[in-house]
Amino acid sequence: MANIHPTAVVDPAAELDASVSIGPYTVIGPHVKVGAGTTIGAHCVIEGHTTIGRDNRIFQFNSLGAIPQDKKYAGEPCELIIGDRNTIREFCTFNIGSPGDLGKTVVGDDNWIMAYVHLAHDCVVGNKTIFANNSQLAGHVQVGDWVILGGFTVVHQFVRIGDHAMTAMCSLLFADLPPFVMCQGQPAQARSMNFEGLRRRGFSAERIAVVKRMHKALYRDDLTLDLARQRIGGLAAEVPEAQQDVDLMSGFLDQVNPQRGIVR
Repeated sequence: MANIHPTAVVDPAAELDASVSIGPYTVIGPHVKVGAGTTIGAHCVIEGHTTIGRDNRIFQFNSLGAIPQDKKYAGEPCELIIGDRNTIREFCTFNIGSPGDLGKTVVGDDNWIMAYVHLAHDCVVGNKTIFANNSQLAGHVQVGDWVILGGFTVVHQFVRIGDHAMTAMCSLLFADLPPFVMCQGQPAQARSMNFEGLRRRGFSAERIAVVKRMHKALYRDDLTLDLARQRIGGLAAEVPEAQQDVDLMSGFLDQVNPQRGIVR
């Protein structure tokens, strides 16, 4: 049997692995599924059609799976899906999706999510991210792998954040943040690329040099976005080792909403 504190309220229909641990006064709803090795602290409320994977550590005072803060929501069975090995610190609020988009809010694997983080409906978060305290995501935000959000970062609805990007404390994002870019400000402006993070993740000097050239095309040479995309697209022919990095940037830029643009 799961290790459930006697003061916890767990609906009999909830599906909990036998190794799950649930702390005092936590409430688990009937449509919740929790995988092996996950621990849930005291005073949490986990409701809605919420699926939580293996080996997550969910601290006390979290609200996961509540209905979206969307006045159009009318009780549809939308979902919250959380992957494996995530750490979710105190006072986080993750809402389920909405029927007007994906119908689900998704968090990947190995994410480190600090206190007071809000994930609104239909957000999609990748793997190995770090969200510092009070990071706030409006609806429909997409966050790539290895992203770091500084404390009190606020992200406008429908904004995309590319892999390996990073925001400084109190950044306000109204536009897409391309892969590798570091930004700061209200509204956020590009400051550099996340070179130290790439080194720590094993990027070679050659790949980092190509990332520097992508930064130059986007931010230093006074090019239009279309011209910058053309220049970036040709870099892989010169440095084949960086093909995946060029593809990552090119693919992201190809999907930019022209009305929103990118952080410049």
